[in-house]
Parts: sequence; structure tokens; C-alpha cells
Amino acid sequence: MLNALTILAAAEEAHHEVNSALSWGIGAVTLAILLGMMFALMAIGGGREHS
Repeated sequence: MLNALTILAAAEEAHHEVNSALSWGIGAVTLAILLGMMFALMAIGGGREHS
């Protein structure tokens, strides 16, 4: 138990710099892929009648 608390405390103290531009870029690419897939799904299924 004490070992787990020591590891947790060490993990909290270790601070890594995050590149926010990279984070925003990854988010934008992911959003573009998901929106593209959604529009493709709507285009493919748009001409079908509902049963």
C-alpha cells in the first residue's frame, strides 16, 4: 500500500510539457475523419427508403 502511494506521489510530481498545437492538430484530424465518415454514411444511405 505504501509503495503504491509512493508511486502515485512520484507520478503527480513528474510534470511533462504538452505540445498544445499537436493536441489540437490530432483533434482536428480526428474530427475531420469522423465528419467525413458521417457524410459518407449519409450519402450512401440517403437514397434508400425506410422499411
